[in-house]
Amino acid sequence: MENKVLNIVLIEPEIPQNTGNIARTCAATGARLHLVEPMGFKVDDKKLKRAGLDYWHLLDITYYKDTQDFFERNKDGNFFYFSTKAVHRHTDVEYPDNTYLVFGKETKGLPEELLLANPEKCVRIPMINDSAARSLNLSNSAAIGVYEVLRQWDFPELLCEGKLTKYEW
Repeated sequence: MENKVLNIVLIEPEIPQNTGNIARTCAATGARLHLVEPMGFKVDDKKLKRAGLDYWHLLDITYYKDTQDFFERNKDGNFFYFSTKAVHRHTDVEYPDNTYLVFGKETKGLPEELLLANPEKCVRIPMINDSAARSLNLSNSAAIGVYEVLRQWDFPELLCEGKLTKYEW
């Protein structure tokens, strides 16, 4: 199987720990990370580094000055927009090669104009209908999205079995 490309896009992330955790998920899965400014922290933030500690050297990461810059530099992508406002489940779409999973900032999500312009590419992770549980944590949502794509692709290049340290299976 050819090695497919998976991209994770964070548009204006605000919380360094979330971005650090997502960076760790990218490092562990081979996904590329795209960070779109403005961000609510500096890339050298200790909280960001701590969350992704020992994984930064494994990242394929690209920075963008704004959303327009991101889309201008990635015209050939297959974009899927994760939002609590979407009507399609994240498991009901097929993710092709060069997929971009796009996530918005923690406090507001993605701009509704972007969602409205791409209704068939907007997906949601099912949750209970309770206003107190507005949404999942951003890093959890990104991990769920990443692993659904990789499951559909049969986990290419990933180790799918482990070994005991003291015993044999």
